[in-house]
Amino acid sequence: MTEIAEIEGYAAIYERPDLSGDIIRRGAFPGVIAGSVKMLYQHAAEQPIGIWRRFEDRADGLYAIGELHLVSERQREIHGLLRGGALDGLSIGYRVNRAVKIPGGRIIERASLWETSLVTFPMAPRARITHVGPAIPTDDDSFAARATIFGAAQSIQSSIPVTV
Repeated sequence: MTEIAEIEGYAAIYERPDLSGDIIRRGAFPGVIAGSVKMLYQHAAEQPIGIWRRFEDRADGLYAIGELHLVSERQREIHGLLRGGALDGLSIGYRVNRAVKIPGGRIIERASLWETSLVTFPMAPRARITHVGPAIPTDDDSFAARATIFGAAQSIQSSIPVTV
């Protein structure tokens, strides 16, 4: 039996400088494909912890909706930290495709999103988790079916841009 927990939050904040002085423009991540963006813990590529199911381009920022997969003791610990409020940040890893230098940073106009991590200290202070669901048991067949259905939906939607 596998358990999952829904999580949501702002992966990126638009039009506000982050702690390095970079400003991300609204619409900077066109065509984000949820399944291709990895869910990591503290930006560690060796620690995938779930799947991002959907991204929404909202007025305040890029909103992420996903599932934390509670398949290890570490992931159950992360879920507990999220539920308790000790861990509440999101941070993105991306490749800049187009940016303009400004004093103290850049204006990022286009970028390719690679990963969104659950972090202790986000570079964008307002990039925060907004919802953490309880652990929900799912049998292994249902878990595999959801992943297969999601993979098929992802390939169908691969050319559909994020709604702006």
